[in-house]
Order: sequence, then C-alpha cells, then structure tokens
Amino acid sequence: MDWMLFLTFLAACGAAATTGAMFEPGKWYDALNKPVWTPPGIVFPLVWTALYIAMSLAAMRIAQIEGSGQALAFWAAQIAFNTLWSPIFFGLRRMRAAMIIVSFLWVFVAATMVSFWALDPVAGALFAPYLLWVTIAAALNLSVLRRNPQFA
Repeated sequence: MDWMLFLTFLAACGAAATTGAMFEPGKWYDALNKPVWTPPGIVFPLVWTALYIAMSLAAMRIAQIEGSGQALAFWAAQIAFNTLWSPIFFGLRRMRAAMIIVSFLWVFVAATMVSFWALDPVAGALFAPYLLWVTIAAALNLSVLRRNPQFA
C-alpha cells in the first residue's frame, strides 16, 4: 500500500467532506417536506466516512497502474462535483441546481467505477457502494425538490 498516494486522495476527499461540514442541513432542511425513506441524519457522516476511505483506496490502486490517466481524470471530476453539492443544496438552497450537480456526480462516479474496473476490478468494486449512495442521494434530492418547489 502506498500511504502517500492514499493520503493524497484522502485529502481531496477531506476537502469535499469539509464543505459538507460547513454547510450543514440545519433547521431549514429539517422543516422541508421529505419522503419517509429519508435516512436519519447520523447515517450521512458514517456512510461518507466509509465511502471516502474506499474511494481513496481505489484511487491509490489505480494511480499505480500505467495508462490510468483517464480513470483518474474521472475521479477528479467526481470529487469536484461531490464538493459542490452541499454548498449549492444547503448553502444556497438551490435544489434544482443541486439536482443538476448530483446528476453530473452520478455520471462521473459511474464513469470512474467502469474505468477503474477495467484496470483493477477491486478498485472498481470499491466504487460500487458510492454509486449506490449517489443514486439514493439523487433520488432524495429529486423527491425533496418536488415536495418543496418553492426552493427550486
């Protein structure tokens, strides 16, 4: 295991996590009409911690493979969209814009997973839970948007 590579990718994830910590849901989010299947608040930091570790491990594995440039570019794009979502949804309270961002996030997470899988199936598999979580997040974003059109 290349600890420096792992820690570098984990630092990028840490930047994304920081925006989530800076733009917390708060009373505004609590007051929104949400579907019954909305996960409890405690689930989010637990899931994101596990996902960020898995994403960093996967990227570390891929970074050591020759010809991994495009796969790592997909990784960079997905972490950028990941970083944007919380400030747009919770900070600016723009659910429609957040829906667009989470859609791009989904595309780049899927592209990362597929490209990682082609180079290293273990790295691709490490991204599968992240794609599932982003799918749930996108469905939740869309459901909350539809239930609260005043915050489109």
